[in-house]
Amino acid sequence: MNNNSGPLKGIIVLDLTRVLVGPYCTMVLSDLGARVIKVEAPETGDDSRSFGPFIKDYSAYFMSLNRGKESIALNLKNKEDKKIFEKILAKADVLVENFRPGTLDKWGYSWDILKKKYPRLIYASASGFGQTGPLKSLPAYDMVVQGMGGLMSVTGQPDGKPTRVGTSIGDITAGLFTTIGINAALFDREKTGKGTKIDVSMLDCQIAILENAIARYFSNGEIPKPWVHAIPL
Repeated sequence: MNNNSGPLKGIIVLDLTRVLVGPYCTMVLSDLGARVIKVEAPETGDDSRSFGPFIKDYSAYFMSLNRGKESIALNLKNKEDKKIFEKILAKADVLVENFRPGTLDKWGYSWDILKKKYPRLIYASASGFGQTGPLKSLPAYDMVVQGMGGLMSVTGQPDGKPTRVGTSIGDITAGLFTTIGINAALFDREKTGKGTKIDVSMLDCQIAILENAIARYFSNGEIPKPWVHAIPL
């Protein structure tokens, strides 16, 4: 557990996320001093608990992303568990989730309901393609958004095939953008007294980090390709 001594000391984050994009976001919030309470599925927990390698039966992957967090197992389809969840939610400043759009709505926790019951709550949602639009219900993985976002087409050798970046930058970038949104919302709440909903799309984030590749396309119409390295490797 962190010592809650950073700039976010006193902020309570209710974390419904799993695997990478969401846990990366809440990991940073925890590192900044927030108290993060992670809700996991009974029996199985976060999917990444089963990812190797393992250190004394504990997933190194899971531990690296969930350090400094508290954890509770709740089934949000169970009435008694929902009561416990709502007690925690009533004290939370931030709710973070990375389910497919509409999942929390089905469980009775739509934004329309939450903002009326908890007007100061900041609700952050990270998904593959955002909460609206024709692709919203599709699942997304890192390689999918790297490819669709154009990152793979500007990576690798100029005469080679599109290449995945060696780290899960699709998830990580979206996690960081979500963290930025949450911090901005916390600052705004100090002025307005009201929470807000944050909608982060992994695909949008990939396009956002293409920087001058986008500028080159719109200036000359040429499809961006990998740069030839002028600096010896």
